[in-house]
Amino acid sequence: MTELRTLKVALLGCGNVGAQVARILIDDAGTLAPRTGARLELTGIAVRNLDAEREVDLPRELFTTDGETLVKDADLVIELMGGIEPARSLILSAIQNGASVVTGNKALLAADGPALYEEADKAGVELSYEAAVAGAIPILRPIRDSLSGDRITRVLGIVNGTTNFILDQMDSTGAQFADALAEAQRLGYAEADPTADVEGHDAAAKAAILASLSFHTRFDLEHVYCEGITRVSAADIAAAKEAGFVIKLLAIAEKIGNGDGSEGVSVRVHPTLLPREHPLAAVRGAFNAVFVEAENAGELMFYGQGAGGTPTASAVLGDLVSAARRIVLGGPGRIESTTGHVPALPIDAATTSYYIGLDVADQPGVLAKIAQLFAEHGVSIEIMRQTIHRDADSNVESAELRIVTHRASEAALAATVEAVKGLDVINSVTSVLRVEGA
Repeated sequence: MTELRTLKVALLGCGNVGAQVARILIDDAGTLAPRTGARLELTGIAVRNLDAEREVDLPRELFTTDGETLVKDADLVIELMGGIEPARSLILSAIQNGASVVTGNKALLAADGPALYEEADKAGVELSYEAAVAGAIPILRPIRDSLSGDRITRVLGIVNGTTNFILDQMDSTGAQFADALAEAQRLGYAEADPTADVEGHDAAAKAAILASLSFHTRFDLEHVYCEGITRVSAADIAAAKEAGFVIKLLAIAEKIGNGDGSEGVSVRVHPTLLPREHPLAAVRGAFNAVFVEAENAGELMFYGQGAGGTPTASAVLGDLVSAARRIVLGGPGRIESTTGHVPALPIDAATTSYYIGLDVADQPGVLAKIAQLFAEHGVSIEIMRQTIHRDADSNVESAELRIVTHRASEAALAATVEAVKGLDVINSVTSVLRVEGA
């Protein structure tokens, strides 16, 4: 029997995901070896604090604070530190020393991915990052490999478990945003500082990665329109439910024709109304899902746990085994497919529908004025519902108007909303949300 070679694996970071990756590498070494064609030896774990508590009991001798020395002697490097530095420098050092790299660092890839891909291509090594988007869900490999012979036209994803949990709580219990966020923090779904999640920054980084793979063009955070969920109210959730919708924070990347035969790509993250019969509407709790539309394959959905130490470790190990097999079998690393060079389009170029909530005066002719203004801007109204309210103190009646438009350009819809604000019969615009899948 042929003796298996040994590949040295360096791990950078030992948080929830890193600890589980280390555990699997140690406990399942005998199982991974025949799948890989080599023994994967965990040679060290670089951390900032040697004495920090870990949720997994790992050999003390593996830990070091010297990540630079660790990566220089490795065949494979797993980066799970997060942040830009020192992660970027250590990844570049690993690549330049001939090691393939597996990372889950979506922020780094979205900010500086092109430079890292270029360095990996030059060195003939792999830079893999399945764990950077949607945790355990195998979405990047299917887009990159299985659909490489097709033309993807649109990707819609729930790619942040924290925000999905919060919006699901608001939908199922009627909770206000602050209360749903507090529950997410209590259960460990949200950080003490949830800004990156609730403001949409985490989802935007993932949207840039999904768009880059789907449309073979390098997109970064500057190309992503980003809007979080902090302004979504319990009243918005209730009104959406009454109209047959659910609100989700979606990452959307879609190809759009420019009218002159050319094409561009819109990449955006924002709260979105989905019909309750849409497949993504049924994604509950902290789960993630990505819905892909392709010319030949049609509609595909990938669903699963989008976060957590063990699920995300599964994605990391999948990339690691793939990279290790390439080393065993020989051949160059996988080259990034960025041959499309499709321009990024601003949010104004997108075509969507709007849900608009208005507080209006309860008097004759209000509906006619609003409908006329929409028509003047070329925006067609699909649904209009009115509810009368009486103020208990002043005894003055007002009306709450809820409008869902047909699809129109984002620019036309935004201009319509601005014009509506100027009508003398409008007390306030209570909410403006986009609608997809209707």
